[in-house]
Parts: sequence; structure tokens; C-alpha cells
Amino acid sequence: METETGTRVFLSNEEQQQEEPLLPRPMVISLYLGYFLARWGARTWEFSVALYMIYLWPNSLFLTAMYGAVESGSTAIFGPIVGQMIDGMSYVKVLRLWLVTQNLSFIVAGVAIVALLLAPDLKSQNFPLFATLVVLTNLSGAVGVLSTLAGTILIERDWVVVMSEGHSPAVLTRMNSVIRSIDLSSKLLSPVITGLIISFVSLRASAITFAAWATITVWIEYWLFISVYSGVPAIVQSDARRSSRLMSRTQAEETDIASRYLHVPLLQGTTSEDNIPSRSGIMRILERISGSSFVAAWRNYLNQEIVLPGVALALLFFTVLSFGTLMTATLEWKGIPTYIIGIGRGISAGVGLAATVVYPLMQSRLSPLRTGLWSFWSQWTCLLVCVGSIWVETEKIASYMLMAGVAASRLGLWMFDLAVIQQMQDLVPESDRCVVGGVQNSLQAALDLMANLLGIIVSDPKDFRILTLFSFSTVSLAGILYTVHVHRIRKHIFHLDKIPLLNNFFVS
Repeated sequence: METETGTRVFLSNEEQQQEEPLLPRPMVISLYLGYFLARWGARTWEFSVALYMIYLWPNSLFLTAMYGAVESGSTAIFGPIVGQMIDGMSYVKVLRLWLVTQNLSFIVAGVAIVALLLAPDLKSQNFPLFATLVVLTNLSGAVGVLSTLAGTILIERDWVVVMSEGHSPAVLTRMNSVIRSIDLSSKLLSPVITGLIISFVSLRASAITFAAWATITVWIEYWLFISVYSGVPAIVQSDARRSSRLMSRTQAEETDIASRYLHVPLLQGTTSEDNIPSRSGIMRILERISGSSFVAAWRNYLNQEIVLPGVALALLFFTVLSFGTLMTATLEWKGIPTYIIGIGRGISAGVGLAATVVYPLMQSRLSPLRTGLWSFWSQWTCLLVCVGSIWVETEKIASYMLMAGVAASRLGLWMFDLAVIQQMQDLVPESDRCVVGGVQNSLQAALDLMANLLGIIVSDPKDFRILTLFSFSTVSLAGILYTVHVHRIRKHIFHLDKIPLLNNFFVS
């Protein structure tokens, strides 16, 4: 039931209909709109940077691969630290850090790209300046991606959960689906708009448009998210609890430090500093490493109940079976027209959008745990078509089988992604959400980096079948891990006793 100021959610069953607390509709719309603006900029840069790098160094993927390695590596290394930083800040500070850093980084990267495009012969005339601008672009892009990670953790792993508290689980499921559909829509449409600008205007115009977009939207995004923060009491209360935890944590750390130095019994003729046991340099280094934010974040992640689903989801990034750089380059090498590849990528994104509609229906009848199981193995089944394409002798038929298998598998992939995210939201304590989210994204980036390195090692398009088999094996491993997790939780995989032919056997 909708009103002008809010949306009321009802919990219905055959016996009763119970009204739940008011979920402010304008605030939900503001959240979605702000998230759309942020994701559009990130997805536009993700698509454009590869085109810029290929233009700057024709007939070579070196610059593109280098940028991908820098981006994935920075996320893998600093992702847990980003989660720790978010956990140690108020919501308002996180918003400022995220939006200002992301958009400023994209502006710097856009300006550097424009400078490179204005001087197409810069590489041969002044290579040090060319290299400096390329490095500046890589570093700015990496910082932008890290700040985007901060925003993703804040919105997807925290605010959505807080806003849905006090409502039925269907509300969180629906909000997760809308958030994912916004991201996938940006992934589908932003390359189309950017491609039109590049095709009918120029690369330079696309870079200028991108920098201008980042300059303008940062203010709109901040206003929208601050409105959500101020208009949703649950978020303000969560922020207050966060501040209380930080204060308690700080006091506990100060007390621990004081106890180490003030409560050590002094030996006669020594000072407290002299009485501290001496340790070797290696021991001190190990203690510092074990006490670092990076190690603490990973220790926190590994102690969570959802560690196996998280690892299974991350393993899906260690694959070339997607419409990414490696698969696209291979399809072009095989003679598939570019517009056909573009249509395939669009169909793939469209199937992913369908997952945001199907997932709430399945989740309402099963559960996030079981929905994840069924969606994963449906994805795996579709990828069998990709494996089968290896033994097809006709190149075009094999290529179309590869594209069809990947596109069809996106339904199960994104449903599995939603299922794992909702399990993390449900099972990870509020105080650990940001840290766990940072480690999860770091692990995914690390495996994505490994996939790029594997592509460098097996760089001949003729050997793409090796990459296909390796990727399928990695996906299979992910499925085994998740199935083990489901069996550990439910003590079974299938309800065999509900199969009519076996029912009498179990009853007897």
C-alpha cells in the first residue's frame, strides 16, 4: 500500500495480515538514484579505460593489461584496509571520503587521458612524459576503484540492511534485487552511450564528458545520500551505535596499553622500560604483522560462518568465461563481427537483469541458502555448453556456443551473487559488516588478478580452450565448496524423502 510520503509493507499469510513499520518511499528513491549516479560513473570508466589504452598503444594489450593488474592488485591489497577504515568512521565521514575521492580521482584520470589524446605522438616524442601520464591514469583509476569499493560496502552491505530492519525478509530481498538491477543496468547502458560518443564524436570527447560527469554528479550524489542519512532514523541510530563501539574500542585499547607498562612488577634497580622482556627483531616484526589491520581483517573474515560461500563467490572471478577482455579478443580473432559480440554482451546483461526478478520469487519459496545452491548449479550446467564448444570443429559454431553458454549462465550467476550477499547481510554481525565486505572484495579482486595473469601466460588465442577448461574447473570447485557449506548447515542436500518413488522406502 503506497502513500505520498512512504511505502507500507505488509506481511501476509492465509490467517492474518500484519502491518509493518513505515519505510520512507522518498528516502528509498533517493538511495537508488544516488547509487545509480555513482555506479554509472564507475561502469563508464570501467568500459572506457580499455579503449583509451588500446588507442594509446595500438596492436598491443600491454597498457590495458597493466591497468587491469594495477586496479585488481590495489583492491586485493587494500580492500581489507578500506573495510577497516569504514568501520572506524561515522557514516558522514565515509560519504565524504567515498564521493570526493572517487570523483576527484576520475577527474584527474580523465584530464590525464585528454592530455594523452591531444598529443597522439607523445610516446615517440617525449616518452618520459607519456609514461608519467599513463602512471597517473593508472594510479588515479586505482584510487577511484578503491573509493568506489568503500561506497559499495557502505550501501550494499550496511545501509540496505539497516533500512530493512523491522520489516519482513522480503523487503531486504527486494532492495538487494533493485540495487543489483541498477548496477547491471549501468553496466549495460553506459558502454552504449560511451560507444555512441566515441563513434560519432571522438575518444577525446568521451574523456571530457566523463570528467565533466564526475565533476557535476559528486554534489548531487552527496545531497541525495545525506538526505537518506537524515531521513531514515534507523541509519542515524546505527551510526550512534557505531560511535559507541568505536569509543569502547578506543578505551579498551588504551587500557590494554596501560596495563602492559604500568602493571609489570619492577625488579630492584630497574625502570619499567628496562623490565620489558627483550624480543628478537623477527618476533617484533611478526607481532606487528599479526596485529596489523590487514591481518585482523582477514582473521575476522575467516571466523565468519559465511566464509565458504564467500570463497565460492570469489572463485567465480577466476575465470575467462565472461564477456571480458580475453574472451572478446578471442572472438574477434575467430572472425566474429564486433556488433555480434556487442549484441551478445547486451543479451548477457539482460539475462543478468532477469536474475533480479527471478531471485525474489525463488527466495520467497526456498531460502537464500537453497536458492544459492540451485542457482549455482544451473549456472554450471549452462557452462557445459562452453566446454562442449571446444570439440566443435567449425569455428563460428563453436564461438556462438561459447557466447550462448556464457550469456545463459548469467541468470544463475547473478542469482547466486544475490543469495550469498543476503546470507552475509543476515549472518555477519553489524560491527563486522564493513570489514567482511572489504575482505570479500579484496579476495574477488585477487582472483580476478590471477585470471589476468593466466591470460598473459596463455596469450595465444588458439589456446583459449585451455583457459576455458581451467575456468570451468575453478567454477566447479566453487560449487563443491558451496555444496559442502549447505550440507554442513542443513545436514542434507536434497529432500529425497519427498520423491514419490522413494517415499515408501523412507517411511518403511
